[in-house]
Amino acid sequence: MAVRAVRGAVPLERDEADHMDEQVGALLTAILERNGLTADDLISIWFTATPDLHSDFPAAAARKLGIVDVPLICAQELDIEGAMPRVVRVLAHIESDRPRDRIAHVYLGAAAALRKDIAQ
Repeated sequence: MAVRAVRGAVPLERDEADHMDEQVGALLTAILERNGLTADDLISIWFTATPDLHSDFPAAAARKLGIVDVPLICAQELDIEGAMPRVVRVLAHIESDRPRDRIAHVYLGAAAALRKDIAQ
């Protein structure tokens, strides 16, 4: 079993905790489903949020999905002029037999514009 990394991102329409839980939950669910993963396949997840998001920790959404024994960490994304606002990004480390080129990176909604080269 190899260690792989999965990327993803989701834009938020507004900075509200319930909305963040819903959108980040949708992103994590899509990452798991598109890669044929369960929570047992997760090693760790790194979340970043743009500086305009203050309502909650993105990792809280993972805990609400039942991802409770996986190390999670949140950080602030760089504050780059002109960058897309209200975005949560994910870098998940996983155990998978999939070759690197078969990992499905998930960019939901307008976030697909962030990585047109790998968004699926």
